[in-house]
Parts: sequence; structure tokens; C-alpha cells
Amino acid sequence: MGRSSSTSSTSVSLWEDWLEQALQALQSSMLLRSLRPLVPSEVAGAVAGRDCKSARATGTHTPSFLTFQGLGTWDRASVEVEVSHATLQCWNQESPSTGAEVCNLEDVLDVPSSGVVAVDSCNKLRLFSGNDYLGLSVHPAVRSAAAEAALEFGMGPRASALVCGYTYHHRLLESTIAELKSTEECLLCPSGFAANMAVMTAVTSLAPGTVKGQENVVAIFSDALNHASIIDGARVAQRQSNAEVYVYKHNDMAHLQLLLSKCTQERKVVVTDSLFSMDGDFALLVELVALRKQHGFLLVIDEAHGTLVCGENGGGVAEALGVQDEIDIHVGTLSKAVGCQGGFIASSQKWKQLIQSRGRSFIFSTALPIPIVAAAHAAILVAREEKWRQRAVWERVQQFSQATGLHFTSPIAPIILGSADDTLKASRQLLMAGFHVSAIRPPTVASNASRLRITLSAAHTTADVEALVVALSPWIRTTCSSPSYRQYAAQRFDLSLPKEISQTLPQNHMIGMPSQDRQGKHYTKAGILFIQPKL
Repeated sequence: MGRSSSTSSTSVSLWEDWLEQALQALQSSMLLRSLRPLVPSEVAGAVAGRDCKSARATGTHTPSFLTFQGLGTWDRASVEVEVSHATLQCWNQESPSTGAEVCNLEDVLDVPSSGVVAVDSCNKLRLFSGNDYLGLSVHPAVRSAAAEAALEFGMGPRASALVCGYTYHHRLLESTIAELKSTEECLLCPSGFAANMAVMTAVTSLAPGTVKGQENVVAIFSDALNHASIIDGARVAQRQSNAEVYVYKHNDMAHLQLLLSKCTQERKVVVTDSLFSMDGDFALLVELVALRKQHGFLLVIDEAHGTLVCGENGGGVAEALGVQDEIDIHVGTLSKAVGCQGGFIASSQKWKQLIQSRGRSFIFSTALPIPIVAAAHAAILVAREEKWRQRAVWERVQQFSQATGLHFTSPIAPIILGSADDTLKASRQLLMAGFHVSAIRPPTVASNASRLRITLSAAHTTADVEALVVALSPWIRTTCSSPSYRQYAAQRFDLSLPKEISQTLPQNHMIGMPSQDRQGKHYTKAGILFIQPKL
């Protein structure tokens, strides 16, 4: 035990020493970049919006907005769309499309010369495929924040954040996210993809004056089901000869422990999604933190699907599991539960300094437009006030589990059919029944692991979920009739979540708990339904 503790302390010290030396080298080489928040001028003749004088004086601003105790008529727009008859027909026939049909409305939709589309020329679809988990994308406060910011400031300075694109609006949102994640700092990025790329390339970068060599190579350990942005970031780092990448079996701590024990690199990074986007299961963060204490690696998690959805304060899966302070770098997105656009990296001040100086996907990207930043800030404040939205999405998860007889553990509820053809057929049937449910096929998922990826939102009503279950039931009955099963996805794992977050998750939230015995009609593992594909 003493030796393991000593090894961990040494590894942590290695990362701290390296970070300090890297920052010093960057400063000595005049490569340590700084962010200088600017106060944009109001557009001449803009319609009077919120008063920003106090914000300019103090650097902070909390906009006033209305909050609500339940769903409003506007919420419908986050889970309901329309599609033209022509598009629907092409879609149902699986005809390849670049979306060009909407560019010639008169020919494709038989639109009158006035350009007004007849009401009966479109079909309504209920969305069960998006990631707007709290329905915040259409909230009046979010829309007002974006509109007012656009009227007052336009899009804001159009340049990278390090040039002149960084404003006090960006700084305010960063501070709000840092508070949400309980970190010292936060760095905004143009997307969640760019955020992961920036982290992976920055933590494996060579300090100025450092010669490439095996002693400077970083070992990256990545979960097998991590998002493509993490995978590509690790590949870039490896291509630059700055990293060696090890992929451990999904949520297999024994395999990760083995790889860590055999690794000879001094500096190690473990990176994982917190809530996996295709399987809907959670990373074993408690176990990863225990391994971090043993091996002293840098722990990076992507909270893209966990932010605002999990945790008492919406801090994510790490907060829900009580390990938020044990995570070195939190990556996330503003395009899912926040309902807007962009990405972020929450970390210590020193890690932010390094990433903003070495993360190329951040350095060479134009800063987010001010209206988007203002909208995201408003969305986080709304989520803080309207806690019922978080409860509502978990109530939908529980309802969907009970109505189907299955056991899903997150708002991502995949039904694995195996065959790509069968999955496409099921998706088309749902489409014609008025539901937008995506068919996920290789290479997004493994061969023979094609699935219907169903996502639930606080904006869905109980009637929406009931109707979806009815539309799904014929397919589930016909594909679950076989007594034999194949397991396609993650290994089953059991993880009891803390009692403190019982209001944040469904009552029966033991991950991996089968809803029926395997001798029944179906079974689930890690929140996923496994069924026999059609033969």
C-alpha cells in the first residue's frame, strides 16, 4: 500500500512539475497566450435591450428573465418538427440526398409563386433523436438573450479569442460554467469536438526547447466507446509522436489496471465519456478515481451528455457520484442540455493557460458569436431556477422503462437490433408513424450492433412517450420472440448511485439491473436492451 501511494504521489508530482515547467518555457519563449475580454460597442440604432452599463463597469451581469413552473406552449418546438412530403418520401425510400430538394421549393413542394408553403404540404414529426434534454433551446429567456445580444452587438468581433473575439460575455459564461463544475477556470471553444481536440493535443504537447524522445511521450488510455472527438484528438497526438494510445475495453477496470501496470511512460492520461452517447451508460468514475489515486494519471472526462442532466446542481455525472473535485479536466458542450452551441473545458487556472496556448483547435478558431454566448449563459441560469426540468427528463426515463418493461438508466435509451437493414426498417416505420428516431449503424457503432437511439427530453409529455411505446411495440414483439440472445454492447456492470441524488435519477437506477431474467422475452445490460436480430 505504501509503495502504491508513493508511486501515485510521484506521478501526480510529475504532471504538476511538467505543467509548471511547460508554462515557464512558454512564457520565456513569448508563447504563453492571454485572453483579454473586450467590451463590444452597441450597434448604432439598435433597439433598446437590457441595460449593459453595469456589466461594463463590473464585468458581471445577471440578466433578468421569467422562469416557469411547468411546460409552456413554446416547449413543443424543441421536440416537434415538420418535414415536406417530398423529403419524407425520399427518406422513406432511403434515396441519397444532400438536402437540395428544399432549395427548389416550387418544384419539389409545389409551392405557390408567393413562396408560402401550404400547411398540408408538411408532416409533423415528434423528435426522439435530439440531445436537447431539458428543452432549453426554445425557452423564452434563451431566445430573448440571443435576440437582445444580436440587436445590441451584432455577432461581436469576428476573430479568434486570442485576437479580439473574446468579450466580457465570453468571460461571464466561462465563470458561470466554472462555478457549475466547481473548477478554478473554464475555456470556451467553438464546439465540443474542438474542446476535446484542444485538450488531447495540449496535454501531450512539447514545451518549447524540448527535444522529441521516448522520455517525453505521454500514454493516453481511452475507453473503447469514447466519442470520435476524443479518438481523433488522441490520433493527432500520436501522429505527432507525442503520445502512445491504449484503448481499454469499455468500462473494464481490470483491463485498464493491467494496461496501466504494464505501461512504462511516466506521464499517463485516462480519458472517458461520463455518459456514453450511443449506449446510454455511465463511466465508472468512482473506480477511475480510485485508480487515479493508485497510478497518478491525469483524469479527463467528457461531460457532453451529463452536464445539467445529472447532479443536484446540474454539474454532471462527476457531481452526481461525488467525485467532481477528483477530476483534472472536465470537457463539455453547450449544444446538448444547454440547448445552444459551443464547447468548454473546465479546469485549474494553469491547465487553462496551457490549453489556450497550445490547443490548436481553440487557438485557430473564431470565437463564438455573442448571441450564442448570451443564450448559453441564460440557459444555464434557467436550468438553475427551473429544477423541475431535470426531474422531468428523469421521469420520462422512468416512464419509458416502465411502459416498455425494460430498464433504461439515462435519457439515452438505445434498442439494439443488430442488423443494419432491420434497424433502418424500424426507423422508417417509426418515421411513417410520425416519430423521428435515428437508425445508428456502422461505423458509428460496431458491426452487428446497429440500433434505434431513442433520446428523451423534459419537453416530451407523458402522451408523447405513450405514443412512442405504441409505435415501438410491434417491432419489439417481433424481434424479441427468439429465446436466444447475442450480447453486442458493453459488459454489464453494477453501480449504485449515492442516495443524495435520488431525486435526480429514476427510483430504480441500479445500472445493469435486468428488467427480466434472460429466459424472459428480453434483457438489458448497462441500460441497453439486447435482442436477437431478425433472421
